[in-house]
Amino acid sequence: MSNRETPINQGNVYKLTEQTDREPNFQRRNLLQSAVLAAGAGMMGLSTGGVWAAGSDKPEKEEVHIGFIPLTDCASVVMASVLGFDKKYGIKIIPSKESSWASVRDKLVNGELDAAHVLYGLIYGVQLGVGGNKKDMSVLMTLNNNGQAITLSKKLADKGAVDGAGLARLMQTDKREYTFAQTFPTGTHAMWLYYWLAAHGINPMKDAKVITVPPPQMVANMRVGNMDGYCVGEPWNHRAIADGIGITAATTQDIWKDHPEKVLGATAEFVQKYPNTARAMVAAILEASRWIDASLSNKTKMAETIADKSYVNTSVDVINQRILGRYQNGLGKTWDDPNYMKFFNDGAVNFPYLSDGMWFLTQHKRWGLLKTDPDYLAVAKAVNRIDVYKDAAAMAKVAVPKDVMRSSKLMDGMVWDGKNPAAYAASFKIKA
Repeated sequence: MSNRETPINQGNVYKLTEQTDREPNFQRRNLLQSAVLAAGAGMMGLSTGGVWAAGSDKPEKEEVHIGFIPLTDCASVVMASVLGFDKKYGIKIIPSKESSWASVRDKLVNGELDAAHVLYGLIYGVQLGVGGNKKDMSVLMTLNNNGQAITLSKKLADKGAVDGAGLARLMQTDKREYTFAQTFPTGTHAMWLYYWLAAHGINPMKDAKVITVPPPQMVANMRVGNMDGYCVGEPWNHRAIADGIGITAATTQDIWKDHPEKVLGATAEFVQKYPNTARAMVAAILEASRWIDASLSNKTKMAETIADKSYVNTSVDVINQRILGRYQNGLGKTWDDPNYMKFFNDGAVNFPYLSDGMWFLTQHKRWGLLKTDPDYLAVAKAVNRIDVYKDAAAMAKVAVPKDVMRSSKLMDGMVWDGKNPAAYAASFKIKA
């Protein structure tokens, strides 16, 4: 048992309590943050005390509370605050560590949070009332591509289930109830898990039990046998390998290269009330995203920062390997993956493509979360605030793609381009 995790039995799912035996080394953290701030400011040519916005462009709110879940891909939000990029645009980002995606949803909707590092599909689920009480929502930018994974228990791996094909064979020969976990019913991890299982002939709605578990609780729940596998963001897949309880069966970039993942989300009401603040948030996080992807050294500094108890609360080595593209599967295989987690990639990561949002709607329809086809394009145009993003990108001097749609081929050969979403959603052999 890790000294950072203590499961408490609450029925079918174990919940972690926060430990107090590892007090944060505030002096070390403050020194590190000061060094990173100076390095980032120097690299970007910033004065950390300067304010960019003034006059009619001045942000309506000086402090913005942005929620995050302890995951590697919260990094751009955290680093925008730590490096002082927020000050350049006249705001102060206050990162707020949250316990679950349901908590993030509720605090966004009731106004306790101004914005959040959040699952793409969660925002769309709330917009259509299938992921909580219906409320108009906004996607302001994409925070990252790639970098999630599907973990199977070491017990399954020992029986030959080391990948999707092996899992399908085992489930056919060793009949029992198999349990898999995702992080939120309409979220990205649920959709990656379902897509991957279905691509290997496993219907997640009929052939398995699927439960919802908050990301930081995945490892402890697998350790005590609550699930056979899960899909989650890093570092909780690599952590299962480090703890000897799980193996990486697939990465999400194997499912969809350069797929959209977390977004900066807010309510539509917030964006309407505080448009300058929304633009300032996006611009500051764009600067942080560019800084992270600028060098391996920056990635390493980022890993050292977010590993702290205030953020992800794990060891640096659990974060920094996969953030540098160095993968292992827990069974002796190692490889360098060029499609590891990206935060900027010359701005290609961050643009809120309409087709990305529409894809999640097609999967919500595929799996019965939506009973009828929505007006896919109209919903995406309402949610994805391309206008806000373009203004912020101009402020941060980031190039914007010409096309609001993009085309991708997924692991099963299916091509998604956003042109006929209803037909795409209906075309899958395995569905609800």
